Amino acid sequence: MSRIGKQPVAIPAGVKISVAANTVNVEGPKGKLSLALRPEITVKVDGSAVVVDRKNDSKQARALHGTVRAHLANMVQGVTQGYQKILDIVGVGWGGKVQGKVLQLQVGFCHSVDLPIPEGVTCTLPNPQRLEVKGIDIQKVGQFAAQIRAAKKPEPYKGKGIRYDGEQIIRKAGKSFVGGAGGK
Repeated sequence: MSRIGKQPVAIPAGVKISVAANTVNVEGPKGKLSLALRPEITVKVDGSAVVVDRKNDSKQARALHGTVRAHLANMVQGVTQGYQKILDIVGVGWGGKVQGKVLQLQVGFCHSVDLPIPEGVTCTLPNPQRLEVKGIDIQKVGQFAAQIRAAKKPEPYKGKGIRYDGEQIIRKAGKSFVGGAGGK
């Protein structure tokens, strides 16, 4: 039995969960999410908790048991609190701005990097060097934050690039001048 999968997911006040025909719908104050279920997994709403169970002990069912429970817990947290990723843009003259549904990044290239903001995700810039990606779907928020970071990953010599808030970049020593006569 999966240690994660056998734990019930608590349903907080203000959240409605319905199961219908291999689909779980979670609705809360921040929005609505749905999850398609595989036939090996069953989900039951039991009072103020959701219980995930598997129909048999096949390898596929065992693999999905804890995964589906984790997805449901993430969905419940998303519709109640939401998710947020903060990114910092480090570089002289670098920054970003939001133009409609497009995030424009100036990160050292001769052109701006334009990234379309996905549906269900909001992107705000408290200042040009700090990005806040928010939404109710943890997968969309994390994926869009990863796409932003991939536009210009932090480099190890000067530390310039786009990094997550609090991310530590291991710095390398640059070339060092060694005095003396030229190579013999």
